Amino acid sequence: MPPRIFFLRHGETDWNVEFRLQGQRDTPLNERGREQARAVGRTLRDYFAQKVPEAPQSLDFIASPLSRTRETMELARASMGLDPSAYAMDPRLVELSFGRWEGLTWEELKALDPWAAKARQGDKWSFTPPGGESYEMLAERVRPWVNALERETLVVAHGGVARVLMAMIGGISTQMAPIEDIKQGRAMIFENGHCWWI
Repeated sequence: MPPRIFFLRHGETDWNVEFRLQGQRDTPLNERGREQARAVGRTLRDYFAQKVPEAPQSLDFIASPLSRTRETMELARASMGLDPSAYAMDPRLVELSFGRWEGLTWEELKALDPWAAKARQGDKWSFTPPGGESYEMLAERVRPWVNALERETLVVAHGGVARVLMAMIGGISTQMAPIEDIKQGRAMIFENGHCWWI
C-alpha cells in the first residue's frame, strides 16, 4: 500500500455547471470553484491541527498541471497558511481524455452518437471514447505515480483520477468506481486499502 493520500478534486468550472465533458481541456475555475478551493483548504487546516499535527509540513504536495487544479492547489494552500506556489506538478495526474467527445454535454453526445453513449454506460471502466482513454487506461497511467510515492501526499487532480485511485487503492470495485460521485470542495483520504471523505 502507498503512503496516505489526501485527495482534492479541483473546484467547479463553468463546464461542470453545464455538464460538459472537460477531459484534458484547460478550463478555468469559476468563482464558486475558487470558494470551494478556499473552503477545503480551511477544512484541511483544521483537520490537520486536530488529527495530523505533523502535517502539512510532513506532506508532499502535487497537482495535475491543468490550470483548474493548479488554482485549486494554490487557493487551498493559501487557506492553510502555506506558500501558494510551493508544490510540484505531475502530468500523469491530468484528467481522463474524452478525445473527440470533449466539449460536448452528455445530452449532445447521446443525440450525436447514441450507440457509443449506451456502450459506455454498459462498461464505463473499459470503454474508450473515440480518440480518448478508458478508466482502465488512465489507471495504467496513474499506477507508476502511486508506486513512486515515498511519503504522505496531498494531491489535487480530477474526478477520473479519483475514481481510478478508488479502484486501485481504495477498496472500490472497477464496476462501482466509475459511477462514484467525486465531490468538489471536499477532501478524500486514501489509507490502508480504504477511502473516505472528510
